[in-house]
Amino acid sequence: MAAGRTAAARILAVVALSGGLAFQAMAQSGSGDGAPEIGVLPVQGNVYMLASPNGNVALQVGDDGVIVVDTMGAAMAEALLATIQAITDKPITFLINTHAHPDKVGANTTISQAGSNIAGGNVVGTIADAGAAARIVAHENALIAITAMDEPMPFEGWPTDTYFTDRKELFFNGEAVQLLHQPAAHTDGDSIVFFRRSDVIATGDIFLTTAYPYIDRAAGGSFQGIIDSLNRILDLAVPADRQEGGTMIIPGQGRLGDEADVLEYRDMLTIIRDRIRYLVDQGMSLDEVRDARPTLDYDGRYGADSGFWTTEQFITAIYEELSETAGE
Repeated sequence: MAAGRTAAARILAVVALSGGLAFQAMAQSGSGDGAPEIGVLPVQGNVYMLASPNGNVALQVGDDGVIVVDTMGAAMAEALLATIQAITDKPITFLINTHAHPDKVGANTTISQAGSNIAGGNVVGTIADAGAAARIVAHENALIAITAMDEPMPFEGWPTDTYFTDRKELFFNGEAVQLLHQPAAHTDGDSIVFFRRSDVIATGDIFLTTAYPYIDRAAGGSFQGIIDSLNRILDLAVPADRQEGGTMIIPGQGRLGDEADVLEYRDMLTIIRDRIRYLVDQGMSLDEVRDARPTLDYDGRYGADSGFWTTEQFITAIYEELSETAGE
């Protein structure tokens, strides 16, 4: 941990000097074991964005303690914990999972076990739970997905506080925090997290600035659900001036955004959907739709020819969904 503590001190120094919205001041942390570095960005209010190639984490910090939104993959556990401890010595009290994919829940056990249920001198939960670990909050469908994994994580990393309604609300560090369920979006267990006083929204993988959205149809996700969720984010977000600033948006991966960025992403997906729908209505096969390249003008920014989620897979998922609903 010595290397981690040295990196932690470096982060703390940069954050202290950077001020509230100094986007250019990105401190870097590595675990010393080859894990990707983590960038620290003060967003606004109580909220930070921690960024790495493995995805983004939202952090709310205050006198009551810390809320962590998502935990990256298991390989990032020690680096993520060192980064959080560099920013604050307050206990991690709540850990929120936006969904159940390994790149969002992989470090749950390490992060939750390093935390505490005791916030601001008050027990959060029952006396029997007191001080045991940070509470892990997620939609119940995310918990179901975690328990059904081929190689489930240790029980200590499972959500301990689930909800099944449209929303769950917390009040922590002087602000209201809303978890808003997004049914049949990236998965069937997605939540977006709205820090109302700080005016920051963490979207999980519903919104990305680096790639087309992954539609996990096997986990109840849908392309139309992603568009619906982006519209909900747009309903919540308010720009400051000329459609810039105001509500800040932390994506699942990529750079910090605002309402204009979400609007651009939503419009891009809507255009692609309508193009593919037109081709489906013309009776074209999947191969013919792929050959028509309905995403061509967006591929330079969002497309991929290899890796986990390719442009071809993206087009295929939309085609299959639209073919199933054709004529409705």
